[in-house]
Amino acid sequence: MSATVLVVEDDANMREFLSGGLRRRGYVVAAAADGDAALATMSSVDVDVVLTDLNMRGLNGLQLCERIVANRPDVPVVLITAFGSVDSAIAAIRAGAYDFLTKPFEFEALELAVARAVQHRSLREEVRRLREQVAGTPTFTELVGESAPMKELYDLLARVAASDASVLVTGESGTGKELVARALHRAGSRRDGPFIAINCAALPEPLLESELFGHVRGAFTDARADRVGLLVQASGGTLLFDEIGELPATLQPKLLRALQERRVRPVGGTREEPFDARIIAATNRDLETMVEDGSFREDLFFRINVIHVAVPPLRERGNDVLVLAQRFLEHEAKRAGKPLVGIGPEVAERLLQYDWPGNVRELHNCIERAVALARYDRITVDDLPERIRRYRQPEPAAAERGPLLPLAEVERRHILRVLEQCDGNQTMAARILGLARRTLHRKLAEYRSGDSEVATH
Repeated sequence: MSATVLVVEDDANMREFLSGGLRRRGYVVAAAADGDAALATMSSVDVDVVLTDLNMRGLNGLQLCERIVANRPDVPVVLITAFGSVDSAIAAIRAGAYDFLTKPFEFEALELAVARAVQHRSLREEVRRLREQVAGTPTFTELVGESAPMKELYDLLARVAASDASVLVTGESGTGKELVARALHRAGSRRDGPFIAINCAALPEPLLESELFGHVRGAFTDARADRVGLLVQASGGTLLFDEIGELPATLQPKLLRALQERRVRPVGGTREEPFDARIIAATNRDLETMVEDGSFREDLFFRINVIHVAVPPLRERGNDVLVLAQRFLEHEAKRAGKPLVGIGPEVAERLLQYDWPGNVRELHNCIERAVALARYDRITVDDLPERIRRYRQPEPAAAERGPLLPLAEVERRHILRVLEQCDGNQTMAARILGLARRTLHRKLAEYRSGDSEVATH
């Protein structure tokens, strides 16, 4: 699409000369005989560049340039004058002119100035568009890592951040599920509202019910005043149910009803109160298996699991281990007042080899310990916990040194070992084993049945 140039010149012959020459070179040209007419034209025509004479009757070129810069700073202005003094050039630049030409000039020089001005506006528009795009794209500065699993996580979070749909965040202990929840909150439309987290495993059932739904004065012995529950307190923001798998069975139907109706009744109260909070739940347990064995309500599971976000374990994140270790090192060294600058190659090798069953939390504790023990400007292998210093990855041939076993028994032992490493999380174990979750569930049922048969004979 051709650029549009507004030619402003009070001399009719010069105006036609400039307009005709630009048209022959492919530009769309609008013309004005003075500054006021130029401003009127710009109110109805999308202009890319203004080419104006400096000395005109009425509103001169400098004044026109100042008005354009004030009201349309995205449109570059090229000034032309027969009085090519330094003072005129300085005045033009101060007025915000993009370029300055003096008569007489070759038309090729004018064409080059106009082409540069068009390109300048195009680049500014691209920068503006990219800034708007970046501003509209959530960033997750709380999370650290550039591995493929983390990039997949960032992509999913960016797609769901603006939604109010309930999110279930799953992952092994120590992977940073609460950090993911906070990142979602800060990237969403509710960022200016409260973020409230409650650990469902940390409170006894009566206190947990009161915390969630609130209570009225006199509802129980220590209820000396009305209390607003967390569901209502989180209105306009986000409420995180941490360790949702530990929610008592008697509270599950009450929470389900509250989430369905978006209203809560305080303990001991007779009136319901509305709430408007985004719900995020987090757990390291396999809720699907809990649904199957009856310890977690299926309807509540589907209510909180509208969007599922799985946080990858540290052992699957490759060199993110070193990135995180350096971040923790800088933080802990600053806090301890130690001039530590990094980790040595041997330490890096040990950190990459280790399996990290405690994930990011375990890595943080490891680096905190190493900083406390460090005697040099870098942490050394001796500063690491013994379990990491002595850790050796299992050799593939190690299984061959034991007794020869049937293939089914080898499979059984491997499945049970993977399940143990996943803290009983069948969904995660099935993903690692490359099995469908129902297939894994069936095999485990067969193993339990087989153990029972052995026990009865």
